[in-house]
Amino acid sequence: MFAIVEIAGQQFKVKTDQEIFVHRLAAEEGESVSFDKVLLVSNDNGANVGTPTVGGASVKATVLNHVKGDKVIVFKKKRRKGYRVKNGHRQSFSKIKINSIKIMAHKKGVGSSDNGRDSKSKRLGVKLFGGQHARAGNILVRQRGTRFHP
Repeated sequence: MFAIVEIAGQQFKVKTDQEIFVHRLAAEEGESVSFDKVLLVSNDNGANVGTPTVGGASVKATVLNHVKGDKVIVFKKKRRKGYRVKNGHRQSFSKIKINSIKIMAHKKGVGSSDNGRDSKSKRLGVKLFGGQHARAGNILVRQRGTRFHP
């Protein structure tokens, strides 16, 4: 069983007991975290693709430690001008271990669908002509698709 989950703006393919590096999370070391943005869950029965996320699915993980990545050197230069700038950057990562991938076994009860009808009736209003406003005492015409011409 695997899942594709969005963590800190990036998508990861994860399995149970897998350890991955993600951009630094605000959780402490040893703390448990849960990710609800599950985009796809695949198991023996097939794949469950979300639109955009799978409802009721979650991935539970534990933060193992916080580390820094390799140093990236940024060197800027403009020729013949004596302009040279050298900067370095080390990205902070969190190492997490995936504990479980859960999908909701059944759908929660939802309200009646009314056979696909809207719950509110479509009220026919007056489409005023030329930006005029209807005031109290005016006769309103309730016909579909017609404009009110004074």
